[in-house]
Amino acid sequence: MASVELTELETAIDKIVCAFFTCASREGKKNTLTVNEFKELVNTQLPNLMKDVVDLDEKMKTLDVNNDQELKFNEFWRLIGELAKDIKREKVGRKK
Repeated sequence: MASVELTELETAIDKIVCAFFTCASREGKKNTLTVNEFKELVNTQLPNLMKDVVDLDEKMKTLDVNNDQELKFNEFWRLIGELAKDIKREKVGRKK
């Protein structure tokens, strides 16, 4: 990124992208998550938000729309959207 100071939201997006590509670079293709990389990312970066997901293999299959046993960033982004919706529901539910 440029040397300009990012906003909190821009920083959050940058961190999501960096976390994905850091894990994706460990094995296989550098721009996709293997099953092991996906599990590592979830266990290290999303342990609280994903604590109710019992079967990470099954979760990955639901995200893997092209069924190639790897997650491209746009497939992973679906998970981020799902988690954001869960957080929104929780916050809206608290205000009642």
